[in-house]
Amino acid sequence: MKTCGEVMTKNPVCCLPEDTAAKAAQRMKQKHIGSIPVIQSEQTRQLVGIVTDRDLALKIVAEGRDAKSTKVAAVMTRRMVTSRAEDDLQKAMDAMSKHQLRRLPVVDKDNQILGIIAQADVATRGRELEMTGAMLKEISKSGGT
Repeated sequence: MKTCGEVMTKNPVCCLPEDTAAKAAQRMKQKHIGSIPVIQSEQTRQLVGIVTDRDLALKIVAEGRDAKSTKVAAVMTRRMVTSRAEDDLQKAMDAMSKHQLRRLPVVDKDNQILGIIAQADVATRGRELEMTGAMLKEISKSGGT
C-alpha cells in the first residue's frame, strides 16, 4: 500500500485567516478545487484550519453574509483530522471514512501543510479500487463534509 505522501497533491493552494471568503472562493474557482487549507502565515505554513466550498455555501450564502467582508477565520473549520506523509494510505482512507471527509490535509511534525488528499487522489493514485469504493461509500453517507 502507498503512503499519504505518494498520493497527496503537494503544495496545495492555501489562504490566510484574514483573507476574505470571496478571495477563498475565487481561488477555488481558479484552481478547480473544493477546499483550501488555511495557514497561519506564508512563512510558517502552519495549518490552522480548512475552508470548503460547503462552508462558503452554508456559512456565507445561506446566512446572507457578505463574502467580501467576511474573513476566512469566521467560516473555516478549525478542528481538523490530518494525516502525515509517512502514514499508510489505508490509515488516511479509514479516517476519511470514519469522519466522512472528502479531503484530508497532510502535515509534518510541526503541523506545516505538505499536501492534501482528496477523493480523486485516492481514486486515481491509490490503485486500491475495492478499498477506494468502500471509502467513497462511507464518505458519501448523509452528513459528510
